[in-house]
Amino acid sequence: MERSLTPKQVAQAIGVSEASLKRWCDQGLLPTQRTAGGHRRLPLEGVIQYLRSTGRVLVKPEVLGLPSVTGQGEALIVREVASIQHALELGDEELFRRQVLNLYMSGKSICEICDRAITPAFQGIGEQWEHGTIDVYQERRACEICKVVLNELRKLSKPLPSTAPLAIGGTLSGDMYLVPTSIAEVVLREAGWNAQNLGTNLPCESFCAAMKNLRPRILWLSVSFIESLEAFLREYDALYDSATELHVAVVLGGNALTPEIRARIRYAAFCDTFAHLVSFSASLTIQQSSSQTV
Repeated sequence: MERSLTPKQVAQAIGVSEASLKRWCDQGLLPTQRTAGGHRRLPLEGVIQYLRSTGRVLVKPEVLGLPSVTGQGEALIVREVASIQHALELGDEELFRRQVLNLYMSGKSICEICDRAITPAFQGIGEQWEHGTIDVYQERRACEICKVVLNELRKLSKPLPSTAPLAIGGTLSGDMYLVPTSIAEVVLREAGWNAQNLGTNLPCESFCAAMKNLRPRILWLSVSFIESLEAFLREYDALYDSATELHVAVVLGGNALTPEIRARIRYAAFCDTFAHLVSFSASLTIQQSSSQTV
């Protein structure tokens, strides 16, 4: 997909005259930039946000490198789960991209797409891997494909204001599973946070250093694998103490954190879904706004 579009391209894709499209630009309905020669250019992410907010249908989506929206509502997202899983199993990056963008262009939030389509697809892949019907390389390849498309969704989101609160996160030592923490970053950015994914397999000491240097409001940790429970409990306890001193809210998620383990550790929130993460982050924003007005 091209990142910068001409008025003619956008007009063709939407099915209006170029003169009308330019008038919308001049009225501020579509974000517009000017080249050195004074020609209008429309950022792709701004065009997509306009289409999503107005519900306008793309007549020629291929002009913008986008899929046509083939359905709406509940039926669309239910149908796409099996299709997305199939595309990931095949390693078909382009098919996966088009399916995800189809959901996004239909008006689904990134959070909903991840919770209701991508997460179930990876759960299905995990079950097949456990039963030996797919190989581990297929699961790893699916993770890499997902990361690429998530990065594209990140670029399509609304630009963040300079005042956006900071959130950082990743996975702890020994945990190499990149999909949940990559999703957390994109979902939080959609919710208005300057979310920075620090990556996988980081020691607790590194997270402590990041909190001290960056002073985030949130630290999210995705925990899909724990090699040594006692070592994890000991190191995590020190990390939480550091977060408390720095007034950082620690948010946890991940299948490795069983109810028994959760009963032995402290945290600000445990999120079963990415919607829970968004809700918790919103509560912190409300608290901060309330304290500033008092």
